[in-house]
Amino acid sequence: MKATSVGEGAVLFQLAEVADERTHAAICALDEAIAAADIKGVVEVVPALINLLVAFDPIQTDHGAVTAAVQALKPDVAASRTPQVHRVPVCYDPELCPDLLEVARLTNQSVEAVIAAHLGSEMRVEMYGFSPGYAYLRGLPQSIHLPRKPAAVRDIPKGSIIISGAQSLITTLTMPTGWWVIGRSGFDVIESDAPDPFVFKVGDRVVYERISRAELGV
Repeated sequence: MKATSVGEGAVLFQLAEVADERTHAAICALDEAIAAADIKGVVEVVPALINLLVAFDPIQTDHGAVTAAVQALKPDVAASRTPQVHRVPVCYDPELCPDLLEVARLTNQSVEAVIAAHLGSEMRVEMYGFSPGYAYLRGLPQSIHLPRKPAAVRDIPKGSIIISGAQSLITTLTMPTGWWVIGRSGFDVIESDAPDPFVFKVGDRVVYERISRAELGV
């Protein structure tokens, strides 16, 4: 596990060179081990695809102490918490999914086949990034993998279901994106009044369920 000091108050721990399921499990286990250890001065832990950032209060501790404390831990992947499964309703109405037809064309299949592939996937929450509540979910079947668009499109509405490569996300605000918009959901990834506002935890699973536009209420 490679440790790199970041600024005055963080250490980045790299666990692998490639993001895969084994690395993801190891990062989740280390995240839980750090939380359980209650290391002096640590204020936040941010897991990512191949690494994990540990932020600390430099008044209470330093890079060396945090590095030593984390490297002394013995995370147990087998004992990690059971991931919660979140069921996310998705509407695939063409008027709300501007890229659905193009995704079908580019992947040489019908719109219903694209929808079925999306619904049949079980996604895992790999990390948060880019925007508040922007949870990167991995697990799309190969049949609907596409690279990003050549250019981003502005004003993609909140709640849009977007895909690129093996990943799918739920947008949490109106924003530009170069990912493909294939659905819309009313699911809120952020609960603003909760002590921990992010509904998804890294390691959780997400399953999509189809709903009508009337059920979505748009």
